[in-house]
Amino acid sequence: MDLTHLLYLHGFRSSPASAKARRMAAWAAEQPGLVFVAPQLPPSPLEAMELVAGLIQAWPARGAAVIGSSLGGFYATFVAEQAAHRGWRAAVLNPAVNPARDLSRHIGVQTAWHDPELKFDFTAQHVAELAALTPPARLTHPSRYYALIAKGDELLDWREMLARYAGCDGEVLEGSDHGLTDFDDHLQPLTEFLTKP
Repeated sequence: MDLTHLLYLHGFRSSPASAKARRMAAWAAEQPGLVFVAPQLPPSPLEAMELVAGLIQAWPARGAAVIGSSLGGFYATFVAEQAAHRGWRAAVLNPAVNPARDLSRHIGVQTAWHDPELKFDFTAQHVAELAALTPPARLTHPSRYYALIAKGDELLDWREMLARYAGCDGEVLEGSDHGLTDFDDHLQPLTEFLTKP
């Protein structure tokens, strides 16, 4: 597939300044004609998906892909399922499977990872919005997904991720961590999946 458009969605408390987002931006910059978008997502899941919908509404039916990390992986799955009829590919990096459950423990004022000065209020309403966004239990086209899952993830259960993305292409790492500090080592198979015919 000629990859023409690539959307990157960051995780909870993260931003386009994360190491993985910057690495994908650098890779995208080396691909002639590739449009790369990595928006700063608002705390509200509903507003985040409205922002994304506006960004991609004019994107082509073929040639687009979405990649997401942690909560961004949950969002990427939502976007890919919404665009299932368009044949978009999706890559998920240590994806959150049930963020409404997991993030309900984090209601309150949060600090952004990459800018300690930036704080935001995460509310019960946001948790409800996450629950409402939950994609179907069964992926429409598992073959269009690539899941990079680390057994060493200290925040999310790799077994839950593996069950959610059963039948998908990808890699299960014996170690690593939630932030995938060894992301560079796994970039080639991921980008080959996104760009394969």
